[in-house]
Amino acid sequence: MNEVPYSLPQNIIEAAQRGLGKLNRYADPGELKRLRGLLAEYSGVPDRHILLSQGSDLLLRELICPFSKGRNVVTVSPSFFPTVEAVKQFATERLSIRLSPPMFDLSLELLMDMLEVPTLLILDNPNNPTGKMLLERRMVEAIAEHGKVLLVVDEAYYEFSKTTFADMVADYPRLAVIRTMDKAFGLAGARVGYAIVGEAFLNVFSSFYSLLSRPSLYAAIEALKHPEYMKENVRRTIAERERLRRALHDLGSCVYPSSANFLLIKSEIPDVVRRLGELGVLVSDISSQLPLGFARVSIGTRGENDTFIVQYREACRTCD
Repeated sequence: MNEVPYSLPQNIIEAAQRGLGKLNRYADPGELKRLRGLLAEYSGVPDRHILLSQGSDLLLRELICPFSKGRNVVTVSPSFFPTVEAVKQFATERLSIRLSPPMFDLSLELLMDMLEVPTLLILDNPNNPTGKMLLERRMVEAIAEHGKVLLVVDEAYYEFSKTTFADMVADYPRLAVIRTMDKAFGLAGARVGYAIVGEAFLNVFSSFYSLLSRPSLYAAIEALKHPEYMKENVRRTIAERERLRRALHDLGSCVYPSSANFLLIKSEIPDVVRRLGELGVLVSDISSQLPLGFARVSIGTRGENDTFIVQYREACRTCD
């Protein structure tokens, strides 16, 4: 599930515990405003551009539902699976651009050719499950300047990629950026997502009001006040990601560069997901979106990654 495996600092746990003492009450509007302010400061935008939600996947659904009406919805394949499912559910006209191995590049020329009618374009950057960066600033500018396009960029792994377009929402009203505190901040169980949106989205979401649970709200506020642990999470995860990438390469697997906290691999082990599962190791089965042999591997602790390497080596040995 691409969770960060490291335990939370005690101050964040204690903040969540304080929220447990007030579970009989809804979150205070002033506290929600404070969280929006901290997220705005963290993102470098005015707080009026911030929307809160219980998870970024819910925000994506909330965007797709109203904005797919009367528009083509364009995504890439492969992509974040909940986004794909929401598009299938709500969009009447949907198109998908195939990201083909080995490069998984997104062609701006091909993309622009698809945007001549009113379009909702949803792109995850970096892409999940490939870990590939699909967008750069000039591409976002070209798309966002197109008068018929609403662009939604899913930046769930921003802290790992160090690439964001959040600062552009003030100048590009048809741009929205989706983020989460599930990943680098280690708050997957708290489910705190947020969107940084331009005016075209604000006009529709002016009455959108999302209440977070008090434990989630207090934990998120404390995490943003003391983000040093998050930066250490990112540093450790990237170091382990690169160590795991080298080990898998040495075992003869094709391992793709990643800007997230997971790796995409192409394995010669037949039915690699099932074989690893039998050895007690779970990796993500992405056979519904990519050809056989591909799997997505979340980066764990050093011990978890060592176990994965040992069992992967065993799976290689038994299939020879």
